[in-house]
Amino acid sequence: MGPGPHAAMILGDLGADVVRVQRPGGLPVDGVVADAQLRARTTVEADLKNASDLAEVLELCSRADVLIEGFRPGVAERLGIGPEVVASENPGLVYGRMTGWGQQGPRAHQAGHDINYVGLTGLLHAMGPSDGPPLPPLNLFGDFGGGSMFLVVGILSALLERTRSGRGQVVDAAIVNGSATLGHLIWSMRGRDRWSDARGTNVFDGSAPFYRTYECADGRYMAVGALEPQFFAALLRTLELSSEDVGAQRDSSDYPRMHKLLEKRFLERTRDEWTAVFADVDACVTPVLSLDEAPADPQLAARGTFTVIDGVIAPAPSPSFSRTPSPTPSPPPRSATAIETIWV
Repeated sequence: MGPGPHAAMILGDLGADVVRVQRPGGLPVDGVVADAQLRARTTVEADLKNASDLAEVLELCSRADVLIEGFRPGVAERLGIGPEVVASENPGLVYGRMTGWGQQGPRAHQAGHDINYVGLTGLLHAMGPSDGPPLPPLNLFGDFGGGSMFLVVGILSALLERTRSGRGQVVDAAIVNGSATLGHLIWSMRGRDRWSDARGTNVFDGSAPFYRTYECADGRYMAVGALEPQFFAALLRTLELSSEDVGAQRDSSDYPRMHKLLEKRFLERTRDEWTAVFADVDACVTPVLSLDEAPADPQLAARGTFTVIDGVIAPAPSPSFSRTPSPTPSPPPRSATAIETIWV
């Protein structure tokens, strides 16, 4: 439900002509679709169990560069739009398959969501406090980081390979695989005995006092990422603390004392006051902004990180290009387009 449409959104943002095929009745006739992932595309309706509708969808596929499907394994084949059928009419088609568990394995046909896929990789176990349960990082790590973005990379790689071979291929993007790859640094540190399997005891999981958030006097937070010695030294100078006060940066036995001192100091001012204090200090200290605040941040505004689509604030296309800048994406469709009018 999430990664396939999101991958299509990314491709549409980058300039692809995207046509979404969905079952009849999936779009309201007189209302705006709330799902922002449906931007930058045309939507048509088709009943794939109807022979004439299926024929029209296959005609679309015969002239397309890429097909993305997010069914459970075997469903596309049963519906008559599997890779072999489509490739027989369009050998150059890149066929993107987006699933949670992948196309094979004992769980391949089971339902699941982001939390399930990430949970199986070992990485969810590493997220959260030592005295509490694992906490999912919204649904960003699995669905979109490990799912759609790896599908996009696979599709673009297959399209590049096609320029040499002239042939398309199937891209099997599974969230469990992509999520595991996102955790490559953690796996590397674990392999070198630099990452403990005990939650809340590692440098990136909030246990290190120099890599965590701190509450301020107004109940809002600052993010501290002073990993390197020079940034840590700048942090202490700005907070008017010394190494004698807090102890050695990388000595975990000093962490309780260090954390209490930093916690107490940040509570002395509001978040915006601390933001001003650290504005010109290279200490990797920044405010934690709310969703309402983020679009107005000067850095994000300068980058054009957000835009307005159909009256709604939304992330702008990314990355940016020097010669072919991406236009503002079209809004989600209000109604479906007749499939026979689509020309790829």
